[in-house]
Amino acid sequence: MTCFPFQPRWRLIDKSPSLVSRIRVLCISLLALTVMSIQATWAQQPPPPVIAARVAVIDWTDPIKALGTLEADESITLSATVTDTVTQINFSDGELVEAGQLLIQLNDTEEQAQLRAARALQDERRNALNRVTQLQERNLSARADVEDNQARLRQASAEADALEARLTNYRLTAPFDGRVGFRDISLGALVTPGMSLVTLDKLDIMQLDFNLPEVYLGQLEAGLSLTATSAAYPDNEFKGEVATIGTRVDPVSRSVTVRAEVDNPSLHLRPGMLMQVTLAPTSREALVIPESAIVPEGQNHFVWQLDEADSNRVSWQEVEIGSRREGEVEIISGLDGGDLVVAHGTERVREGQQPELLGIMDDSTSIAELLRREESR
Repeated sequence: MTCFPFQPRWRLIDKSPSLVSRIRVLCISLLALTVMSIQATWAQQPPPPVIAARVAVIDWTDPIKALGTLEADESITLSATVTDTVTQINFSDGELVEAGQLLIQLNDTEEQAQLRAARALQDERRNALNRVTQLQERNLSARADVEDNQARLRQASAEADALEARLTNYRLTAPFDGRVGFRDISLGALVTPGMSLVTLDKLDIMQLDFNLPEVYLGQLEAGLSLTATSAAYPDNEFKGEVATIGTRVDPVSRSVTVRAEVDNPSLHLRPGMLMQVTLAPTSREALVIPESAIVPEGQNHFVWQLDEADSNRVSWQEVEIGSRREGEVEIISGLDGGDLVVAHGTERVREGQQPELLGIMDDSTSIAELLRREESR
């Protein structure tokens, strides 16, 4: 039996150039018809409604954000320096006190008696000095007796002053205006040296410490304004400014510590609170558009630009963006100040279309307001 090699049918097709060419022409024709059909469909559709925005030239700052911890501007813990019992407590929990106000009085009865005795001795020696001085003036006493009595008077005065100074250890007063903490002692309690009695914090101005990467050192300076917010008071913004910049950079974290002063007139803030800090460095002039106008494609960014001279015909324009902030983005290149771009409806328009312009948003007119106006017509 004679065997013939099998030749598949596709080899016949592959060997027929004219058939392949006809298939290619047919495919190209079908593609062209499809494109023409789509273009015709687009042409029959009404122009898409859009809302536009102008490229604004404004003062722009790149906010620096950080987390910080609050400390009182002045904060101390009053403690005893002597051993004795409490006889007076002149404050309540959380009370505002003034500088010099007596807070706690310890039993100083014995020391007061010693002071009275010392003052009596001082008076006695002063009288003795006066008598000796009168005698010496009439040459009835030696000059040495006067000097001895003067020395004894000075000694008695010094002892009385020392006792009076020790009496201050029995009186705990507020060294500055502030708010006291909890009262953890009672009348009659025995206190000892070093025992904590009450805390006192100056809260009208707070210190806010936070860390920033060293790359921001060039933008930091004393007096730089900032705002701080807290989860406890989400609707309040607390104003402050940078007071001190740390003199060293942490070699591990590569960060620098910054201390700011924050006004606290309502006394809402407390030491130890966590704050979200936003600094505003020196501003610069920048081109800005709404963030909704940006159409990202991979690593590139585009906008639909409206040509006002050609009935608002749209064109696909690539742009280079810079910094962002809530609702806005900085344009580095690709647009000029005053240009018109599509801010709402970017997904509806196509290259070369002339969309229906519903309005131009600005500082006083938002997209939502323009849409409400269109719905009410």
